[in-house]
Amino acid sequence: MHSSRLASAPSRSFGLRFQRSAAMKPACNASAQPFTIVGGGRVGSAFIEMGSGNDVVVRRGEAIPADAPAPIVVCTRNDVLQSVVDATPKEKQSDLVFIQNGMLQPWLDSIGLGENTQVLVYFAVAKLGEKPIDGKTDVNPEGLSAAYGKHAAAVAERLTSGGLSCKVLEKEAFTKAMLEKLIWIR
Repeated sequence: MHSSRLASAPSRSFGLRFQRSAAMKPACNASAQPFTIVGGGRVGSAFIEMGSGNDVVVRRGEAIPADAPAPIVVCTRNDVLQSVVDATPKEKQSDLVFIQNGMLQPWLDSIGLGENTQVLVYFAVAKLGEKPIDGKTDVNPEGLSAAYGKHAAAVAERLTSGGLSCKVLEKEAFTKAMLEKLIWIR
């Protein structure tokens, strides 16, 4: 995170609460709902930039507090997902939102989180601090990013407030899109 872009103040021992300066307020109507963002890399930072400045950031390896605002968007690599789940209080685990590539459904089912919100991300963030590039194509000008689950609408609102596309789908349509993406990334 570039200190010139965001001014941060420690809020609790578990992470940081980011506040934007007036000059950094997004031109669009960013989602005012505070999120908890796990991971401060390219995607996590993009989620922070799209917000209103009230997000809580939890770095990988830190515990998710019991009073963390929901949704809790997990912006980490797949190989640390179990440690994120383990660091989340049981009563907050249903608020975890998974945005990783691949088909997480069998793993989520196996740990009792099969109904958690998932997001199929069709955007890229080339470098930390750069604006995300939407994956819209001539074939799919409406975009392909999609979300399913109890926090799907909030995540879609956050993404669209940042100029990205995101559809909210029912489970069957989301499963079909997830399988298509699995084939696409192979």
